[in-house]
Amino acid sequence: MEFPDGDRNLFFSKLPDDGTVAYPMLDFMQEDWKHVSRPAVVCWIVFYMLFMGYAASNTSGFLFIDNANLVVHEGGHMLFSWFGETLCLWGGTLLQLLVPSLLAAYFFHERQATGFAFCLFMLFENLLYVSTYMADARAQVLPLVSIGNTDEAGHDWFNIFSSVGVLQYDIVIARVTRAIGWIGMCGSVVWLAMRLRGQGIVTES
Repeated sequence: MEFPDGDRNLFFSKLPDDGTVAYPMLDFMQEDWKHVSRPAVVCWIVFYMLFMGYAASNTSGFLFIDNANLVVHEGGHMLFSWFGETLCLWGGTLLQLLVPSLLAAYFFHERQATGFAFCLFMLFENLLYVSTYMADARAQVLPLVSIGNTDEAGHDWFNIFSSVGVLQYDIVIARVTRAIGWIGMCGSVVWLAMRLRGQGIVTES
């Protein structure tokens, strides 16, 4: 690349001494995570362990927190219906995953470890809910909830899997999705415990 002498000097004067390119928008990643009290960390870890025990013992595939997930899911259909039938169909699951993802990004930016871990945990918990719905694509024995005319409500994942030609793999895809959910939930808890201790941001009070 050719630079006029003045422009060349101006360009290279903006580079760090080590020759790398700086991105001011990512400066927050150099900041320390905010301090959290030790009792708060213990309470969070206990909460996550109890919740995962409850989720593991649940045989219905619908956890109490999924009542909130259901509201967000149905809201997603309404929101994305503005962008056509395809996005309306996917919109329930998209918003269901987008909400905790955006909240996790916010807490990551603010360097609030417990908030970030909670939203990340809820993101992966949503995959348990999604996997239950996926596994029902062919069987369609789950009761459907829909805003508006319930008689015209279709099964999201029957329609999605049918449209991409993988309906016969609904159980397999559901199992993989559930496994990712469990790995993500466990990973969120492990990250919280290791991050707080490893970075020395747990205080005694």
